[in-house]
Amino acid sequence: MSADSELARLAESQGILLSYRDMQGGERTATPDTLRALLAAMGIAAESSSLVRESLAYFRAQRRERLLPEEVIVESRLARQLTFGSAAGWTLRCEESESVVAGGAATDTIGLPALAPGVYLLDAGSARQRETVRVISAPDRAPGVQETTGRQRIWGMNLALYGLRSSRNAGLGDYSDLAETSLAIGKLGASFIGINPVHAMGHSESAFSPYSPSHRGFLNTAHIALDAIPGLESSANAQRIVSQADADLTRLRSARHVDYERHKPTHMQLLSALHDTFQSDAPASTHAAVAAFRQERGGELAKFAWFEAMADRHGSDWRSWPASFQSIPQTSREDFHVWLQWVADCQLGNAQHVACDSGMELGLFLDLAVGPRRNGAESWCERVAIAQHVSVGAPPDHVNPEGQNWNLAALSPRGLAVQNYRPVRRLLASTMRHAGVVRIDHIIGLGRSFWVPDDGSPGGYVRQPLKALLTILKIEAERAGTVVVGEDLGLVPSGLRRAMSDNGIYGYSVLQYERDGNGTLKRADSASKQVLSCFSTHDTPTVRGFETGRDIHWWKTLGWVDERESARAQTQRRKDVDGLMEQRLEADFTTTVHKSLARSPSTMVTAQLDDILEHEDAQNLPGTTDAHPNWRRKYDVSVEALSGDSRFQAIGGLMNRGRGQSRRPHPGEIT
Repeated sequence: MSADSELARLAESQGILLSYRDMQGGERTATPDTLRALLAAMGIAAESSSLVRESLAYFRAQRRERLLPEEVIVESRLARQLTFGSAAGWTLRCEESESVVAGGAATDTIGLPALAPGVYLLDAGSARQRETVRVISAPDRAPGVQETTGRQRIWGMNLALYGLRSSRNAGLGDYSDLAETSLAIGKLGASFIGINPVHAMGHSESAFSPYSPSHRGFLNTAHIALDAIPGLESSANAQRIVSQADADLTRLRSARHVDYERHKPTHMQLLSALHDTFQSDAPASTHAAVAAFRQERGGELAKFAWFEAMADRHGSDWRSWPASFQSIPQTSREDFHVWLQWVADCQLGNAQHVACDSGMELGLFLDLAVGPRRNGAESWCERVAIAQHVSVGAPPDHVNPEGQNWNLAALSPRGLAVQNYRPVRRLLASTMRHAGVVRIDHIIGLGRSFWVPDDGSPGGYVRQPLKALLTILKIEAERAGTVVVGEDLGLVPSGLRRAMSDNGIYGYSVLQYERDGNGTLKRADSASKQVLSCFSTHDTPTVRGFETGRDIHWWKTLGWVDERESARAQTQRRKDVDGLMEQRLEADFTTTVHKSLARSPSTMVTAQLDDILEHEDAQNLPGTTDAHPNWRRKYDVSVEALSGDSRFQAIGGLMNRGRGQSRRPHPGEIT
C-alpha cells in the first residue's frame, strides 16, 4: 500500500472527506497536505509515513478489541431490547446525575426500560472485558409548530436588536427595548419576534459582529438596560448614576449609526458603578437570586467569569496570556461578571415573558451562531472539544474563488464524543432557555464542516456525528419546549434536508434565492410546508434594496464588478422584480412581496422590520468590514413610535389575512 493510500485510509477513518462536489458540480480532491493538517487538528499524528502507519494500526486495533458499539440511540419513553452477545451483568446510569436507573444480571440481551430524554452510560460486556456504551434517548421529533401553538400557519417579525432606537437606551438597542417591541408586535397577531444572536461578545473585546461571538453559552451584556437592573428599581443612587451620564447617553442615542467605540466604555463604566450600588442597595432577595443563578449555572459560569476577569487584565486573546494564567485561580472580579450574566438573563427572560403575555405563542426567536471566535471564552472553556490550528470556513465557489475563512473555532467530532456531547448540550440548553424558537445557523455544520488549516493548506470537509447531534437537538428542544429551524442554505449534503424533516426540524427558505431550473425566481406559493420562509435576511438585500439593485450598486462601488457586469446584473434584477410583480397582488413591490409571503404554504413566515420600514441598505454586506456600515444601522422609527407607524400596522393586517388569523386586541380595547 502506498504512503498516500495509507494517509487517505487514516483520514477517511476519522471522518475526513477525500473529495466533495462544489457549487458547480465539479469534484474537488483533498490534497495530502490538507489530510495531514486536518488529522493534526484532531490530535492525530500523521506528519510522516511511519506515523501514519502507527496511527492507522492504533485505530484498527481499537476497533478490533472493542466488543460493544460506542453509541446507541433509542426513542425515549419506549422500552428497548439490545442484543450485544453475552453480558456478565450490566448497569445503566444517567450521565448528568450519575444515578443508576437500571441494571441486570448476565444475559444475552439487555432490556432497557422506557427512558426519559437524555444521555445515559451503559456499563456492560463480558466477565473478561467491561466497556461503556453511550445511550442517547430522545423523542421521535422535535416540538412542532402546530402542537406548540395550536395553529397550522404562523408569522413573525425579525429585527436587529442593536438597531432599535428609544428615548431611554444607551445608543444600542437593549433588552427592555426588546420587551417593548415584543409587546407591539404581539398585538399585531405575530407568534414570534426574531433577533440577531445575543451571545457574549467579550467584556474586553472590540468585536461587535453578532455572528463572531466570544461564547455562545452566555449573553451579550452590551444589551443590558441600565434603568432596569433587578433589585435597583427604587434605588435613588442607581437613578443618580444613570442620570449623571445623560449627556453622554443622549449623544450615543442621537448618533446615526451604533457607535460601538464610545458605547462600550460608557456602558461598562455605568454597569460597574451600578454593580457597586447593587452590593449596598439591593434587597437580600436579589442577592439570593444571584447566588441561586451562580449555583444553577455551575462550573461553566465560573469558568466563563474567570475568563472575562483574566481578559480584563491580560487582553481578550487567551492564546497570548502568560503560562501562569492558563489555569483557574480565584479572583474577586469574577463576581462582577457573574452579576452581569445574571442581569442579562433576567432581562432577556422578562422580554420572553412580555412577548408571551402579549399573545405570542412562541415569543422570542433566538439565533445560535455557527461558532465562537478562536481567541474567545468558548474556545478556552471548551478546549477539549476544539480542533486546533484550523478555522471553520466555506469552500471556494463562484463568489469566493479562494474560499472563506470565518476565523471561528471548529468542534472536533472526537472531542465531542469523549465528553458525551456535553459542550453542544450546554450551548443548546442555554440558547433555548428563553426562546420559543431557535434557529441553528448553518445547520449543515451538524453533518460536516469545512476546516481551513492555519498552515495555508487547502481546506477540507470533516464529517460530524449528524445523527447523534440531531438527537441531542431533539432532547434539548423538548426540554425547553422550543421549535427548531435549521438554516440550510448553500452547499447542502444529500440527505440532510430529509433528516431535518424526519426529526421535526424546519428548513429555512429565502425567497430571493429560490429559483427554478430556468433561473427564474419561484413564487412564494411554491414553498415547502416544513420551512420558515422569508424574502430577505441580514445578509441579503432588503426588499427595497432588491427592487432598486442597491446591493449591485455596492458591488460596483467596491470594485467587485465592472460597469458591464453591473449593467448585466441590474438587467437581470429588473427581470426578477417584473416577474414577481406579474402576480398582480398589489401596485407596489414591497406590499406584493409581503402579501405573497403571507399566502405561502410554509408553516412559518417572517417579515423583516427593515423591509416594513422600507430601508434600502442591508444590515450586513458579506465580504466587507468597514466599507459598509455592517451591524451598525439603526432604525429610523423609535420603539415608542413603532406602534403608531402606518406601515407597521399594515403588515399586521396583511399577514393575518394571508395566514387566516385575526389581530389581537390592544390592552383596554373593546372587542
